[in-house]
Amino acid sequence: MAIDIKAPQFPESVEEGSVASWHKRVGEFVSRDELIVDIETDKTVLEVVAADDGVLVEITKKEGDIVLSQELIGRIEPGVQAPVTESEAVSALSADAMSPASEVSVNPAAKKLAEENQLDITKVQGSGKDGRILKEDVQAVLNSLTIPAPATPTQPAVSLAVSPGDRVEKRVPMTRLRATVAKRLLDAQHNSAMLTTFNEVNMKPLMALRTQYKDLFEKTHDGARLGYMGFFVKVAAEALKRFPAVNASIDGNDVVYHGYYDIGVAVSTERGLVVPVLRDCDRMSIAEVESGIRDYAKAAQGGKLSIADMTGGTFTITNGGVFGSLLSTPILNPPQTAILGMHKIQERPMALNGEVVVLPMMYLALSYDHRMIDGKDAVQFLVAVKDMLEDPARILLDV
Repeated sequence: MAIDIKAPQFPESVEEGSVASWHKRVGEFVSRDELIVDIETDKTVLEVVAADDGVLVEITKKEGDIVLSQELIGRIEPGVQAPVTESEAVSALSADAMSPASEVSVNPAAKKLAEENQLDITKVQGSGKDGRILKEDVQAVLNSLTIPAPATPTQPAVSLAVSPGDRVEKRVPMTRLRATVAKRLLDAQHNSAMLTTFNEVNMKPLMALRTQYKDLFEKTHDGARLGYMGFFVKVAAEALKRFPAVNASIDGNDVVYHGYYDIGVAVSTERGLVVPVLRDCDRMSIAEVESGIRDYAKAAQGGKLSIADMTGGTFTITNGGVFGSLLSTPILNPPQTAILGMHKIQERPMALNGEVVVLPMMYLALSYDHRMIDGKDAVQFLVAVKDMLEDPARILLDV
């Protein structure tokens, strides 16, 4: 009897999804727990794996088709063994003769992931049935061995074969995530009295502090890298305590003041912009902030962020400086009423104590909803952020 392949159970906030990509074709053998198809929702990508060994006999929803929660998308005929070629049989016999590790079964997806990362599969402890090595086991080992550098994600290139004189166009549908982001950005501009105020910060003290302690910081905190975002999140949390209106939100005719500081960090991916949220930032150390951002960035690039990771923030920080932006006006992330924009560090001549000196400067931008936040509070919030960044000791002394 064929086994139904169904779309995942979507959360209440997600009405539908679409088939992003099939990893198997009709007639191909699939192993239990092997990735078959990706389902893209408005906020994340959900993986559907095989419930048992067998052959994919039917695909009812093609790539790009809309699917509802628990809707049938394909079928597997169980009980069919994977075809074994002569070369595979010889390799298996040789492996059996040489290593006892051949007795441990390996999920094909786990094997592929290990090969792509040049990981010895025999060093992975399987958590599946009878010690079967799953993809999650390999990923766990890779996570413990590697510390990903900050990614610089780009929009996927659209290749066009163009001859001289040709005027070529190519129509590509938006991803569901990008379409949702576009709608939310338009709603933010239409439904709020958005205004942006600017300031600039001398980054020299912070850069000196980072240079002095970054190696010791990484050794002390299990490889967590000391970046600027950790300081900005901690400084923002402290400034939000002093200006509760900036941490508030509007719900109809009510103002909701939040007694916690959940800060979202905007991450650009190939699929679109996502904003995972760091919870209770006022209680986190800089090392915890940096580790959290690193884990979220890696999950975002792989489309592994859950909806819970991206909901409930009270304030957002976005860093256009990683792409070279010198100045911008960030758009609000509703229902939040403020967002802080970081930018490129640029050396500029500045007047300091009556003399002209060259300093590494960064423009800061705070966009806010003027219905909730007065200009005075917005400016003073940004000045507080500036003062703490230029003199990091203020964070410890609470001054």
